[in-house]
Amino acid sequence: MPFETKATIATFGGKLLKLTHESTSTKTPMSVYVYLPAKAAHGSPDQKSKVPVLIFLSGLTCTPDNCAEKGYFTAAASRAGLAVVYPDTSPRGANIEGEDAGWDFGTGAGFYVDAAREPWSRNYRMETYVTQELPRALAESEFGGALDLDRVGITGHSMGGHGALTLFMRHPGLYRSVSALAPICNPCNCPWGEKAFSGYLGDDREEWKKHDATELIKG
Repeated sequence: MPFETKATIATFGGKLLKLTHESTSTKTPMSVYVYLPAKAAHGSPDQKSKVPVLIFLSGLTCTPDNCAEKGYFTAAASRAGLAVVYPDTSPRGANIEGEDAGWDFGTGAGFYVDAAREPWSRNYRMETYVTQELPRALAESEFGGALDLDRVGITGHSMGGHGALTLFMRHPGLYRSVSALAPICNPCNCPWGEKAFSGYLGDDREEWKKHDATELIKG
């Protein structure tokens, strides 16, 4: 669904767009912020002036605000001429019993997987959202012509670092680069990951390994 712009903030010569849209993946409204560097924010886009894109996945409890406003990330993005896309960390307001009961599962803790276990499987489909729906929405947006969507990298922090590493490996060719800051590298063997994977994916630890960076590298 098309983006609705909630705010436009001038920053480091470019613009930070605070956007929402109705997600077909999560069946909820989703927030996403996009930083456009000066060339993309103010120029007339053509093939030569399109800017590469970096997806930043945030960690547990976070919203798009965390890195976009608190992380000082746009300073470096401005210098590098990068657009940065900040998705949310989970659906919000899915009205699932228990989704707000803790900080490490449910709201703010989607773990960038598509849940297979009820009742989470209807809404908690963050892998599909990040890898399929969000790129389409960016391409179709009013600023999509300024983005070089053939040059997309992915990065993240903590849970988002886990997401960046696993999505990069699970979707070969989708991203040109991957990096991670203090990632959860082996969620199959840490309390946060065990709680999330059992809740979202079920009790089969072989299924968990398909979403674990350490196990994917072993394979």
